[in-house]
Amino acid sequence: MKPKVFLAKQVPSEVEAYIAQFCDYRKWDREEEIPRHQLLEELSDMDGLLISGGSIDQELLDHAPKLKIVSNVSVGYNNLDTAAMKTRGVMGTHTPGVLDETVADTVFGLILAAARRIPELDAYVKAGKWKKGSDEPIFGIDVHHAKLGIIGMGRIGEAIARRAKFGFAMDVVYYNRSRKTEAEQKLGVEYRSLQELLQDSDFVVVMTPLTPETTRFIGREELALMKKTAIFINASRGQTVDEEALIEALEKGSIRGAGLDVFQQEPVDPANKLLQMPNVVTLPHIGSATHQTRFDMAMLAAHNLVKGVQGEVPPNLVPELK
Repeated sequence: MKPKVFLAKQVPSEVEAYIAQFCDYRKWDREEEIPRHQLLEELSDMDGLLISGGSIDQELLDHAPKLKIVSNVSVGYNNLDTAAMKTRGVMGTHTPGVLDETVADTVFGLILAAARRIPELDAYVKAGKWKKGSDEPIFGIDVHHAKLGIIGMGRIGEAIARRAKFGFAMDVVYYNRSRKTEAEQKLGVEYRSLQELLQDSDFVVVMTPLTPETTRFIGREELALMKKTAIFINASRGQTVDEEALIEALEKGSIRGAGLDVFQQEPVDPANKLLQMPNVVTLPHIGSATHQTRFDMAMLAAHNLVKGVQGEVPPNLVPELK
């Protein structure tokens, strides 16, 4: 008999066909997220679960006595209670690597959009406000030859650094919990303490994974170290930043602006002050959202799922469960 798996998110037909070769499956076939109570009911006889987000905790594990693997269609995996999963012997995987270049593109889009005020000026032109006269009030700032500080020099951080260094001749510095000497030699980037990076950078990009140690990693003290002319970019997780402190810094003019793909609450509350600020570029957490990248992520997650239910160790087991 084939192992049983539940697909808690929609996947491309080719990915579904691949899973069908090896597994019997049921699926949630709607765009909205599956209700929690329904997900728990579906898992009573499942060997595997493919999901994107949603808390994988003790409650869920108690409803899934046969579960061998949870395959996350995401590079982040802060939704996994790895301690509970380890105790139960349940594997957890994610999809690193396939989205690095796409997310780096998005980050650079945020950098350019915030620096050159592209969304703001698009609205300005469309509203008929473009008149003859001085255009100095709508000037932006240069990206080329500026200093970029990257907090979190993983694969995505390196992809951002390549674009900055070789595409825009930027001076790139980084902070990471461990030094990346290979990246330093390959890319010509320099390691700095967090304080030095925040004080010296024209653009600060946060790309650290969300862990207990990085929750609200950037708060009032850190934002206060930044230049008044600096732009803050976050494409990691909204919870890595104290959002109220960021709003306060922007309102006071302590920093010039921000580009955000992530928020503390998602979808973001329409009343969030960040959405009312013309110097803040906001995206709906779409860092990896291209058709090709999302297909690649789903297929990688499917490969992880099949390996796990077949009793093999998948190649993309999250570090805490290795």
